[in-house]
Amino acid sequence: MVSPRPRAGRWSAPQRTGFDCELTRFGSDFDSAHVLSHTMGQIETSTADLASVDVHALGARIRALRSQRGLTQGELAGKSLSTGYVSRIESGGRRPTMKVLIELAGRLGTTTDQLLHGIESSAYDEIRLGLDYAEIALESGDAGEAESHARQALAGAEASHLASFVERGAYLLGRALEARGAYDDAITRFEQVVATSTGLPRLEAGIALSRCLRDSGDLSLAIEAGEQVEAAIADTPLATTDEAVQLSVTIASAYAERGDLSRATRRCTAAIATAEALSSPRARAAAYWNASVVESTKGRTTAAAPLAARALALLSEGRDERNLARLRLQVGRLLLQADPPEVVTAIDHATRAREDLVHTSASAVDLAFCDVTLAQAHLLTGDHAAARELAERCLEQAPAEAALPRVEATIVLGQVAASEGDVDAARASYQSAAQLLSAVGADRSAAQVWYELAELLEEVHDYDGARTAFRSAAAATGLAARRQRVTTAVLSR
Repeated sequence: MVSPRPRAGRWSAPQRTGFDCELTRFGSDFDSAHVLSHTMGQIETSTADLASVDVHALGARIRALRSQRGLTQGELAGKSLSTGYVSRIESGGRRPTMKVLIELAGRLGTTTDQLLHGIESSAYDEIRLGLDYAEIALESGDAGEAESHARQALAGAEASHLASFVERGAYLLGRALEARGAYDDAITRFEQVVATSTGLPRLEAGIALSRCLRDSGDLSLAIEAGEQVEAAIADTPLATTDEAVQLSVTIASAYAERGDLSRATRRCTAAIATAEALSSPRARAAAYWNASVVESTKGRTTAAAPLAARALALLSEGRDERNLARLRLQVGRLLLQADPPEVVTAIDHATRAREDLVHTSASAVDLAFCDVTLAQAHLLTGDHAAARELAERCLEQAPAEAALPRVEATIVLGQVAASEGDVDAARASYQSAAQLLSAVGADRSAAQVWYELAELLEEVHDYDGARTAFRSAAAATGLAARRQRVTTAVLSR
């Protein structure tokens, strides 16, 4: 998932080149100059807001205040404006100039901020600042602080009917909830933004929504939600942006996890072509990254590793620390699957990934996968103590929704016990892993873990458990027995 871009209408500090440096020339008149500078800044900011404000909302506020004051359109127009001009402003058919807006505010006994935003500038700035704080907290890895700021700012935005801030607040709150592993609540927020927004905010929320649905195991809905947003931007310039590529590869990853590797591969191939045309390191990295995931899912580690390395190099050119860390983790996991495993390099990548993820808005699921990957790597080196400690940390800190890393951590504990000769403890861990895995949806990732678990159960002579695990692996890939049909055919002869 990507950091929010500055949106249309989002406040930015006015650029005043040369003006402020002139203040030193006034000497004792500095205070007067400072007041003048502040006033000029307010005017510039209000002018920028006027250019971006919804003219229909502005007209509605002017009409409502005029009615409250008991004024006719002619009385509001005064001598300097025509009644028809005021009528067009109130209907949203005309955007007033800043000079006209100041006149109207004076006759209505209010401020330009009240007309532009529906609230005074101090309250408006407080909401905007709260959203900025939420975004900063997210990128710093403090999901709890981000959630607190986002909730407070969102409440203020909703009370003041500030649609753009409501949109941004719901998105940031969703990201904070996602980072905490609260997928159901995050999905609700992202659905809200997708349903009520347009353009880039809708696209960004669509990416997050599809990703959350995928990570929570609802693969079909992840694909459906992503493709609906994709269809909405198909004939717009947004279709050739980094975010469009990211949405496409998010959908592709859901197809891959569902087992439709052919469609996932076609999507990734198209995404790589689009990303190359964009010449954007971030977009190209996303495409290569997900292409690597698809190859890995097919069992083609040799083909997956170069794609992941390419994505890693591209992300290193930018500043997307969260995705860079996630990719380091993926590279580490791929290296553990190599023949022979490149354990030392894998540990380096996974360690760096965890260190970086702690300081970003990464989810608890990401951190759980870091811990279990490191546990698996240390198990291969024979460092059972480190493997056990990391696996236990994963189980303690991973949210309940992080089923797969919890399963993998439980399996590691079983492997540690088996390596130390405690067959009973190993069998108990493997059986616990099977119970946890039963709650995971049917996809190729689950099938792979079921298969590995079946082999481990055989090693500790739990043949019944192994048989069940092999059957679960087959079921997770969509295979089902046809014995009843064959038996019926035989009996009919």
